[in-house]
Amino acid sequence: MWGSGSFGSQFFIMATPRKGKAKVKVTATGKKVSFGQAGKASDGGSRVRAGTSKGDAYCARSLGIKKQLSKRQQNDPNTPNNLSRKRWKCKGAKSMKSGATYE
Repeated sequence: MWGSGSFGSQFFIMATPRKGKAKVKVTATGKKVSFGQAGKASDGGSRVRAGTSKGDAYCARSLGIKKQLSKRQQNDPNTPNNLSRKRWKCKGAKSMKSGATYE
């Protein structure tokens, strides 16, 4: 959102994710969508590790969630489930290491 500062200057207020969420996306209509689990994995690395068995398990689980949604929501790129699937590089029920487009 744009606002006016002390001397009429303009500034941008950054969107912050909700508690427990890692990322936030502001849609074209201005809606804020928080998604992803916040924090690090127990070994200090990233929680999202595409192309692993953990990624495959996540993609299979989230595909089941996606199938229960309406067709409009299944194809909406701004739903939290679809944003997370993109981050995990899901293609169907599998998580791809790199170079894959999400489904």
